[in-house]
Amino acid sequence: MTVTGVAGRRPRHVPQSELRSGTRYWVASLVSMMRFDYCRVRQWMPMMILIQTMTGAGMALLYGFFYPHVTEMRALYITTGAPTLALIPLGFVMVPGTVADQKLEGTFDYIWSLPSPRSAQAASAFLLYTLIALPGSVLALVVAAWRYDVHLSISPLLVPAVVLCALMATTVGYGMALAISNPVVTNVVANALMFVVLLFSPIVFPASQLPAWLAEVHYVLPFYNMAVVIRAGLTSGVVANVATSFAVLAAWTVAGCAATAWVVGRRR
Repeated sequence: MTVTGVAGRRPRHVPQSELRSGTRYWVASLVSMMRFDYCRVRQWMPMMILIQTMTGAGMALLYGFFYPHVTEMRALYITTGAPTLALIPLGFVMVPGTVADQKLEGTFDYIWSLPSPRSAQAASAFLLYTLIALPGSVLALVVAAWRYDVHLSISPLLVPAVVLCALMATTVGYGMALAISNPVVTNVVANALMFVVLLFSPIVFPASQLPAWLAEVHYVLPFYNMAVVIRAGLTSGVVANVATSFAVLAAWTVAGCAATAWVVGRRR
């Protein structure tokens, strides 16, 4: 490309590599990719939010039937676990499923061929699905709090907790979908993961109710720690070691981004 110079000087030739680099170009690419991604998923957004709400609120209502009497503490655990139950399906099931469908349809390679940095494309997916994850988790919390008549003690800690949980779920789910080359295997892993999480993760009950070895496993997995940080933002004096849970979630977020960067860097 040729850029016109000042009077009396020859025009300067600017290589395409210079035009497609730098912070301004990256930010412009991110904005363009977010528009592109939004247009692709906007028709499915109401369904995604509905599935989230039904999963979070529905599971919260279902767990109430497991107890002959729902005590105040049980109701508090179930209610504050509802947002976590709503975040998990989007990040760990719907995001990998979307990537798997793109691979099967042949649109995945087209998206990666667009003239924008692949880091901006990945960041667009992270941000968009993180924003989509928030309404469903809020609705699930509202329904559960209404059902069990729970009075919450909301603190400013809730905002970073929910944002980090949504971002972590999206990055790990996206990284998993990229790292697994076979889309059929991706769907199998995502659905199996959902089954294990809903049945065996201490999200709506204390981890102390699990066998000691299983509780130790969950201390390093993201699901229990998601419930801890969100519960810490909704209650006072119920959970401990919140900083440790934040650190575990941050580590999983970095791992998801690293998996994405590794796959992106290897693609031609």
